Amino acid sequence: MNLRVGDRVELRKQHPCGGAVFEIMRTGMDFRLKCETCGAMIWLKRRDLERRIKKVLTQ
Repeated sequence: MNLRVGDRVELRKQHPCGGAVFEIMRTGMDFRLKCETCGAMIWLKRRDLERRIKKVLTQ
């Protein structure tokens, strides 16, 4: 999957704040995502992120 810094993705599982849209802040083996609703940063492994993505909103 071709994901870059700045892309916005919608995940299948929501963040505890209720938001499901995240912005990619860092790429590599691990991804750093920023919740668009509350601004919290989370880290996910590439494999886990690719499974959780519902759709890519911007590329």
